[in-house]
Amino acid sequence: MKFDILQIIGAVLVVVGGQGAIRLLIDHDNTGLLGGLGAPFTVNLVTYLTAVLFGVILAGWAHDRAKALGRRG
Repeated sequence: MKFDILQIIGAVLVVVGGQGAIRLLIDHDNTGLLGGLGAPFTVNLVTYLTAVLFGVILAGWAHDRAKALGRRG
C-alpha cells in the first residue's frame, strides 16, 4: 500500500512539474506555483524539471518495489 501512495506522489510531481515547465516555457512571466519565490526564469525552470525528474524516479522505484513484493507474497 505504501508503494502505491509513493507512485501517486511521483505521478503528481511529474504532472505538476511538467505543467509548470511547459507554462513557463510558453509564457516566461507566468511562474505558476513558484511565483512567490521571485526567482529568475532559469531557477524556476530547473526547479520544475527537477520535480519532474524526482517524480519519475520515485514512481519508477515504487513500482518496482511493489512489483517485487507482489511476487514474493
